[in-house]
Amino acid sequence: MALDLADFVTALGLVLVFEGVALALLPSALRRALETLDAMPREAMRWGGLLVALAGVFVLYLVRG
Repeated sequence: MALDLADFVTALGLVLVFEGVALALLPSALRRALETLDAMPREAMRWGGLLVALAGVFVLYLVRG
């Protein structure tokens, strides 16, 4: 599985699109979600971030083989 710069830029572009759509369509909900995250303990945020990252790696493994 070879990854090149085009794959990275494509992934970065998709992240920006999804974040932009969320900000444009659901600003109040996104603000509440960020306030909830701000109230969470740091350790819980670290574990949550790790789990989300691992889920992303798993999805990439399924798609890219």
